Amino acid sequence: MKASTLALIALLLAVPGLSMAADKIVHFPYQDAIDAATKAGKLDGTVKFYFAGNTPNGQVTVLDEMTINRKTNAFGKQDRTTCDWVLQSVLIALQDSAKKAGANAVVDIVSDYDNEYRDAQNYECHVGFLMSGVVLKGKLAKVQ
Repeated sequence: MKASTLALIALLLAVPGLSMAADKIVHFPYQDAIDAATKAGKLDGTVKFYFAGNTPNGQVTVLDEMTINRKTNAFGKQDRTTCDWVLQSVLIALQDSAKKAGANAVVDIVSDYDNEYRDAQNYECHVGFLMSGVVLKGKLAKVQ
């Protein structure tokens, strides 16, 4: 048999196993992704983020609740790299939603992929063979 035929057969045998690769759940710090997004100008600081039980000082008026679900390509990439990238995307979406609603903060932010994960320091990321995903929910609020 030709080498290309053997390679094709090997690929076809491997694909079902790869497509059934189990997701893994990992946890990474919010702050690293926030710092990178701020440095890149993607987060501008006009909207403050308060994670899992951290509450702002002052009067908080909740305007709306949001759940943002994003995924990114993970094929051949490091878990931390893809997870921080997709977290940045979620935080940018929260920032943009807050601005549109007239909010200056997002409070009570928690990971909520399949089950709620409350941690003030770390977020939950689901990593598979092809995709990494982060889901955050929070409340858009005005803090005075």
